[in-house]
Amino acid sequence: MPVILMTPREIIAKAWAITKKERGIRAWGYVGSFFETMLQLKVLLYQIYFFWSFIIVGNTVGLFEIEEMLYAYLHVEVFATIIVIFLVMFVIEIFLPTLCLGAIIGLSAKSYRKEEVKGGLVLGLYNFFPLFVLKEALVLSSVSMAVTFSSLILRYGENRGLIIFLLSALWFLWLFSMMLKFCLSFAEECVVIRKTSTFVAMGKSFKMVISHLSKIVFLIILLFVISLRILINALMALLLPALIVGFAFLFSLFLSATLTVILTGIIAVILIGLASYLFAYLEVFKQTAWTITFLELNALKDLDVIDS
Repeated sequence: MPVILMTPREIIAKAWAITKKERGIRAWGYVGSFFETMLQLKVLLYQIYFFWSFIIVGNTVGLFEIEEMLYAYLHVEVFATIIVIFLVMFVIEIFLPTLCLGAIIGLSAKSYRKEEVKGGLVLGLYNFFPLFVLKEALVLSSVSMAVTFSSLILRYGENRGLIIFLLSALWFLWLFSMMLKFCLSFAEECVVIRKTSTFVAMGKSFKMVISHLSKIVFLIILLFVISLRILINALMALLLPALIVGFAFLFSLFLSATLTVILTGIIAVILIGLASYLFAYLEVFKQTAWTITFLELNALKDLDVIDS
């Protein structure tokens, strides 16, 4: 008897219903979005400063120049505390979103199958390492990472021809990574739901994407139109750094450097927390849509199987 698939519109509607219904999944989405946003914001602020110094001022800054400036203006105890917090947060920001991703995929699959929605921590921990390997294999598909590497090439490259070659190679690899990321759209779901190894999940995802390309492309278009994630991320990229820099400049007019850094840090965390609340809905909605799509397509017989 043939399997009747949900249409992309039905998948979108079901994903949004699960997103609104399941607070537990949104909680995992909020935690992951909060720390991922903090990491992206710090990378962006660093690159804005490096760009301003290199292009506007004409000064090539070192990798740790911001830390050297903080050390010069702050008390040693305050500086040491900030550096320790920064390092701890950096480790959390690298690893925790991957753990949250495993929980979101597993819990959304349970909700779709009308099972009890619990066990997020176990799902996150059990699937952490294969998901982390998948994430790091596609690290260059991130625009922020490509911009960071481009900044390093521009600031420390000495030969103009070599700089052009390295930048061309970098952005070619970024484009290749984006295409690879599309082909591996279902690898994470395959790892969490089917308990396969990383490389088996890559192969399964590639086969599934090629087999059902038209349905997947239509789903991507619907997701883009509905969530407008790229637009929201672009607004965040422009708005949050501008607000944080604005508050820092305002406080520096009448407060000491130590108080300016502390107050600006507190306001930055509050702003990121508010932005992450919205991102949590979008992240859970997007991931749930992909999870439902994987479950639907996984129920079909593979196109290369003629007689089972």
